[in-house]
Amino acid sequence: MSEWLALAIAMSAACVVVIAVVVLRQRRVAADDDPSETPDVIEYITMMIGVVYAIVLGLAIAGVWEARSSAQDDTLREAQALHEVSARAEVFPADYRDQVRKDVDAYVSYVVNTEWDYMRTHGEISPEGTALLAKVRTDVAERAPQNDLEAQAYQPMMDRISTADEARNARGQNVGPTMPGVVWFGLIVGAVVTVGMVFALQIRRSMRELVLAGTFSALIGFLLFLIWDFDDPFGRGISVTTQPFTDLFPTIGS
Repeated sequence: MSEWLALAIAMSAACVVVIAVVVLRQRRVAADDDPSETPDVIEYITMMIGVVYAIVLGLAIAGVWEARSSAQDDTLREAQALHEVSARAEVFPADYRDQVRKDVDAYVSYVVNTEWDYMRTHGEISPEGTALLAKVRTDVAERAPQNDLEAQAYQPMMDRISTADEARNARGQNVGPTMPGVVWFGLIVGAVVTVGMVFALQIRRSMRELVLAGTFSALIGFLLFLIWDFDDPFGRGISVTTQPFTDLFPTIGS
């Protein structure tokens, strides 16, 4: 089952549950019940709960979106740094240049074709990927520059490899869910309380009120799904992709 189908089912279920509760509750209300007699304090409390929960939802969405954006930036930084290493190797002799580019391509190919799935399965970056990047570092570090042109390219290449290594470690730290469990507890309890307060307002079975109650509950379900999907930058539907690598290394992508 796809995540979007699961979302549609969850939102529909939330609507059905809320509407069913309203209908069943209305059948048990006395004929002389007057909803206008709802105390003003209940309306005020309901409004405040909605405002507070909206702030919490907004902060949660901003937090997971920032984590996803950071993971995307780290991926782009890693790919760009490796692309610079391949480009700067142009000034070296053909055999050495080809070896550096071959090892860079091997690392990128492994990341694109193997490590991305490994991260989703194991929740961490793979030791083999770390070893492949270390091989690139060794290639560059062990050969002393032979002339001024190579000397000018040597240190920038080492800096770019350090940048790629740093971005790779940051990518590893962003693997897996980023939202603490206690926050999820607060979000779910808050959703139950917020939707539950709808019934304190003594809404009737009119079509307008039922539609509003169902739409409100579906919106809460959608926002919780959005937070859950963004919570794992590399493992869910709206996840960080390998596009920066495939854009800068088109032969690997093909």
